Amino acid sequence: MIKVVVIDDSVFMRNSLTRMLTSDPEIEVVGHAGDGIEGLEKIKELNPDIITLDIEMPRMDGLQMLEKLMSTNPKPVLMISSLSFEGAEATLKALDLGALDYMPKYVEGTTVFAVAQKELTEKIKSLSKKNATVRFLAARLKSRPKTFTNSPSVSSSTSLTSKIAKPMGSTIGAAHSSVSSQAKKQELTMPPGQPKRDIVAIGVSTGGPPAVQQVLSALPENFPACILIAQHMPAAFTGAFAKRLDSLCKIKVKEAETGDMLVPGVAYVCPGGQHISLDVHGAMPHIKISPEPSTELYKPSASILNKSVSIMANKVVGLTMTGMGSDGCEGTKVLKSKGGYILAQSEETCVVYGMPRAVVEAKLAHEIVDLDDIAESLIKALYK
Repeated sequence: MIKVVVIDDSVFMRNSLTRMLTSDPEIEVVGHAGDGIEGLEKIKELNPDIITLDIEMPRMDGLQMLEKLMSTNPKPVLMISSLSFEGAEATLKALDLGALDYMPKYVEGTTVFAVAQKELTEKIKSLSKKNATVRFLAARLKSRPKTFTNSPSVSSSTSLTSKIAKPMGSTIGAAHSSVSSQAKKQELTMPPGQPKRDIVAIGVSTGGPPAVQQVLSALPENFPACILIAQHMPAAFTGAFAKRLDSLCKIKVKEAETGDMLVPGVAYVCPGGQHISLDVHGAMPHIKISPEPSTELYKPSASILNKSVSIMANKVVGLTMTGMGSDGCEGTKVLKSKGGYILAQSEETCVVYGMPRAVVEAKLAHEIVDLDDIAESLIKALYK
C-alpha cells in the first residue's frame, strides 16, 4: 500500500485529492495538513511514501516547506500547481528544489482531478518508488550555492542576435542547476572543424524540466546546432520554462513559434498543447507549430517531432530523456532508419525510466548516457 500525505490549505482540494487517490486500492491517504509547518510535522509522524504539496499556503508555503524537507527528510513530492505564469514559475522552482513532478490544479474552471484521475494515480504509483532518486537530488542540492532559487534574469529586450553574438570560444561549467559530489564539474568546449549534424531533437516528460535545464546550461555559447524540445507540459508552463532556461543558459532559449528559423545555438521549446515539427517547404527549413494531429495522446508529441526531423536525418541527433510512457519511440524508429544518431538517458539518472526504456528496449539507442554526461555526448554526437 502506498501511503500519501496531502498538504493543501484548501479543505476542498484536500478532500478532492483524497477522494481521487483512495479510489485506487493501492493508495492510502494517511494524513492531511493545511500549511508547511503542519505538513513537516505530519511527514515526521506518519513517514509517508509520497507527498502531494500545494504552493500557496499560510505560515509556511510549499517552496519553503520543500526546501526544509529536502534538507532534513527527503521524500518524493508531487506538486499541485495553479495554471498561471506565476504558478508555472513557482512550480519550476519546486522542481529545482527536488520535487519530482507536478499536476495542474485546475483545467478550464474545474479541478484537474475530475478529468485526470488516472494520470494522478499513475504518477503517485510511479513517483512513490523514487526514494533513491530523491536522496540523490537532495545530495545535489546540498552541494550547490544557496542562491539557486533566485535565478539570474535576462532582460526581455535581449535580442536573439545579441545573445548569439557574444565572443566565441568561452566555456562554461557543466550543469548550472546541480553538480553531484561524485561528478566533477567540467568545462565543455567545441572541437575544431565543422560538425556533421546541426539539429538536436529532444523528447522528454516526467522529471524533464530540471534535467533539460542541466543539459542546456552545460552547453557552450558557440554550440553549433539548433535544439528542438518536445517537453510534455501544460500550455501555461512552457513560456515560463523557456524564459527560465534562457536566463540560465549561454545558448538562447525561446518558446517556439511558426516560422522560426533553425538557428545554431538556439533551443526552441514547443508550446504546450501544440506539436513542433519541421516545415521544409520554401527556401529554408523552418519550425511549424500546430495542434494537428489532434488525435495524439501527448501534445507536444516527441514522436511527431522525431518523424518530422527525419527528413533531414543525417543532420539530426535524437535524444530521449526521462518520462512516463513510450512517446517518441515510434518516431525514433523512423529517425534512426534514415540515418539519425540516437541517444537515450540512462535508467539510473531518470526520474521515470519510461520513454528512454522504450527506445533502449527497441534497440534504437546508439548510446545510453547518464544525465551528467549528456551535454558532452551531444557535442560529440554532432561529429558522428
